[in-house]
Amino acid sequence: MLSKQRAAVLASVGLVVLSQLAAAQTRQEYRFKAGRKATVSISNQYGPITVKPTAGKVVVVAATTYSDKVEIDKRHSGKRVAVVSHVLSGATAESGRVDYELLVPSSATVSIHSATGPVRIEKLTGDVNLEGATGGVDVRDLSSAHIHVRSMDGPVTLTNITDGNVEITSVRGDVTMNQVNATRLQVNSTSGKISYFGDFGDAGEYILTSHTGDIEATAPAYASFDVTARSEHGQVQNDFPLAPEHTSFVLRAGSAFAGTLNKAASSVKLLSFSGKIHLKKR
Repeated sequence: MLSKQRAAVLASVGLVVLSQLAAAQTRQEYRFKAGRKATVSISNQYGPITVKPTAGKVVVVAATTYSDKVEIDKRHSGKRVAVVSHVLSGATAESGRVDYELLVPSSATVSIHSATGPVRIEKLTGDVNLEGATGGVDVRDLSSAHIHVRSMDGPVTLTNITDGNVEITSVRGDVTMNQVNATRLQVNSTSGKISYFGDFGDAGEYILTSHTGDIEATAPAYASFDVTARSEHGQVQNDFPLAPEHTSFVLRAGSAFAGTLNKAASSVKLLSFSGKIHLKKR
């Protein structure tokens, strides 16, 4: 009986807090004339960040706050725009939350630091730098961009990326890539799983490396690449009929393989210390 009463009290308190936050919700919009090659940076402790392109030369920042425990600091000089969530003393994840929606020129360079909230970026051609802790990262429909992602625990997902360079470093979060065809793609993970679904493009370099996390790369039969796969203490599996090639290390069944498929247009390296590696045929 006491546990039910306590649960009811906690539920009531939660509803009160939510209603207070809803009542204190404030949406503000800021506009900055920064040009097509704008450099935009944003730092947020709590809350999501969404970035989309706009056809104009103006950077538009819409910020929704939920209390007076957080302030929006803004700086604008020429082509540079910087926005920072300034969390005040006593703020919590709820009261210090800011939801950001950004519209930037598609060629803008974007730098984002998000501690806990999710980040979503889409349809840009400028360079993208993301740094996160626990929030997820979702990057999609980018072309000719240099993409750098550093994440601690949050999952990282890249979808429909063409050309450009991609560099991802993750500690514990999973990294998932769908149709990522880059000039150079390098992924380093400590314990998170690395998943690649695509055809490895044309004349690209793909390096997927993990310590204890598994690596799974799925490609169609028409893909063209040379591949080296090796796990020091994990199992390695290959579904393709590869033409053999010489390597600088001894090929051991079940723990390493190397070879070429079709014209070997791209270079693929799958390396792990103790994780499993599987090169799958789609």
